[in-house]
Amino acid sequence: MTQPNNLVEQYGPRDAMEYDVVIVGGGPAGLSAAIKIKQLAAAKNQEISVVVLEKGGELGAHTLSGAVMDPKALTELIPDWKEKGAPLNTAVTEDRFLLLTETKAYQAPDMLLPECFQNHGNYVISLGNVVRWLGQQAEALGVEIFPGFAAAEVLYHDNGSVKGVATGNMGVKRDGEAGPDFQLGMELHGKYTLFAEGARGHLGKQVIAKYKLDEGRDPQAYGIGIKELWEIDPAKHQPGLVIHTAGWPLDSKTYGGSFLYHLENNQVVIGYIVGLNYENPYLSPFEEFQRYKTHPAIRTFLEGGKRISYGARAITAGGLQSLPKLAFPGGALIGCDAGFLNMSRIKGSHAAIKSGMLAAESAVEALLDQRANDELVSFPVKFEQSWLHEELYVARNVKQWLSRGLYLGAVMTGIDQLIFRGKAPWTLHHTHADHECLKPAANYQPIVYPKPDNKLTFDRLTSVFISNTNHAEDQPIHLTLKNANIPVDVNLAKFAGPEARYCPAGVYEFIKTDEGRDRLQINAQNCVHCKTCDIKDPTQNIVWVTPEGGGGPNYPNM
Repeated sequence: MTQPNNLVEQYGPRDAMEYDVVIVGGGPAGLSAAIKIKQLAAAKNQEISVVVLEKGGELGAHTLSGAVMDPKALTELIPDWKEKGAPLNTAVTEDRFLLLTETKAYQAPDMLLPECFQNHGNYVISLGNVVRWLGQQAEALGVEIFPGFAAAEVLYHDNGSVKGVATGNMGVKRDGEAGPDFQLGMELHGKYTLFAEGARGHLGKQVIAKYKLDEGRDPQAYGIGIKELWEIDPAKHQPGLVIHTAGWPLDSKTYGGSFLYHLENNQVVIGYIVGLNYENPYLSPFEEFQRYKTHPAIRTFLEGGKRISYGARAITAGGLQSLPKLAFPGGALIGCDAGFLNMSRIKGSHAAIKSGMLAAESAVEALLDQRANDELVSFPVKFEQSWLHEELYVARNVKQWLSRGLYLGAVMTGIDQLIFRGKAPWTLHHTHADHECLKPAANYQPIVYPKPDNKLTFDRLTSVFISNTNHAEDQPIHLTLKNANIPVDVNLAKFAGPEARYCPAGVYEFIKTDEGRDRLQINAQNCVHCKTCDIKDPTQNIVWVTPEGGGGPNYPNM
């Protein structure tokens, strides 16, 4: 099979475009960095060129988040966001935190709710719509945005610093050869390159490994978030109502919980997050989410409604202890590519925006000093002096406590947040990456999940259909295996084939060959780019690489 670099040798050289700053990823972090760079440049009467690459077919196409948004960082970036029509339309009106058993729901008294679960002053939003609006603001300032162009390769100078990125080739056939509509990727060179790909970024992962940015840090921790958008009976709709739950259907040892947020226009978003450090290989986050919707306290909102959209995305959850070194020669990591999400608040968009702003300040200072391709050493300093660092410090023990079991975790989180206000004289650590936590299937009984009723609960393929996921049919499979034998010889034999369950899109399927042997079939066209397989595969044999630009889900209002 021909490799991309062989095609470059055959059809190259690639065209190159020069910029001051190249930003990989058109989410809240990347767009906020671009906006801040342009604002600072204008204040100094300087011209700084900025380009944003976005692998989705349009801005917001791949953006998935709960989401309740704290507007703090957005207000710092664009103080008049209300006048400019930012789609923050539904202020939070009520918080409820429920502990679920199989049939009952117990609401925590408001006085026992830590500040991290209080959302007064925040907004229930579609982050995809906020991202589309941020894109408009960025373009108005002169930022160049290229949607549908996936950054597929990091480029380096001879001295080892980042030179920029190259976009993936288009029109490559399944066998790796150039098809009739083949188009060579292009190179984008920057004096600084900011990586803002979201959780478990494909290129960010490579940069972290190359520069050993995670040395001395806790392993990053992740969760898989699965979400649906519903239109419900107007009589049941309460704009601004925010509900979080813990407990059923997960057992008390498994970290996870739910969210149900009431938007405008009789719409609610409902989702489930499962920590990817779970041990039972028979557990299926997708089926746990479907089961959760049948709880009496939850189904009452959905009955008589209609499911509109579906999606899934991994989220970073390690917090302050898992943040890698942020800067390296020629660039920096921002947003969830680094892991700035505050898991205790179940919020990341404000942190992504702030991290992008701080990196932008450092990049502009360097450019105005006529520097290029060196380390933005002021970025981590700015972060450590910011309110974002203080917020993550206060939250640093919450995920770690909750990962030790629901009941102990709830009590200790209460002590940590209510009594110590996040300033306890200790910092907890975790030492195992998520993929190391899965236990052999022999230790467990298979979980028998109910069949979908197609009213409240659904199967994977029906769900993927309404995510508008699409990939070019004949392109190379972007879910690659280091060793083709491991899925059957190790994963199936020892762990009962967990990839068939942890994937929320039905990508991985074990089937029998005509000879009666087991084989892993990869349905790459179903992939919603959640990155769970890249994170949870127990031998780290699955490597998610960038597919052709413009492919994947196309989320409306998610």
